[in-house]
Formats: sequence, C-alpha cells, structure tokens
Amino acid sequence: MTLYHLPGCPYCARAIAKIDELELRDQVEFIAVPRPHEERAELAEITGGPVGVPTLVCRACKSEHVISDDDDAIIAHLEEKFKK
Repeated sequence: MTLYHLPGCPYCARAIAKIDELELRDQVEFIAVPRPHEERAELAEITGGPVGVPTLVCRACKSEHVISDDDDAIIAHLEEKFKK
C-alpha cells in the first residue's frame, strides 16, 4: 500500500493513526506530497485528476484500489480489510 500525505494535515494524521493502530506501518510506503496542488503530478496521474490528501493506493485488494481525499473512506477500508 502507498499513502500520499501532507505533513501536518489533520486528515492525513487520522489515516496514519489508523495504519499504526492496525500495525500496518511496515506494509505501507509513505510519500509526502508538496503543499502546492500544481506540484502533485504523480498524484494526479494515479487518481486521474484529484490531488487531495490523504490518498491511499491499496494493492492488497483483488485489483488496485485508490481512495483519494477522504480520510473516513480510507479508515473504513483499512478496518474492513485488515482489522484483526
């Protein structure tokens, strides 16, 4: 999995806290994105346009699953897929 995040973003912090709670940190690559939206070309390529954070790219699903700019949806996805 890959989590695109912005340091200091409270929504990103919520997603990271859930990753830590589920003990998934060793399974996640964390990529800090630049603050200016126009400098988030890699993220725009992945999401097809939106460059909001946090964005989770989950390869643990049957097919690659992208959840962009929605910490609640990311948390729900992580709980559904990885809660012990």
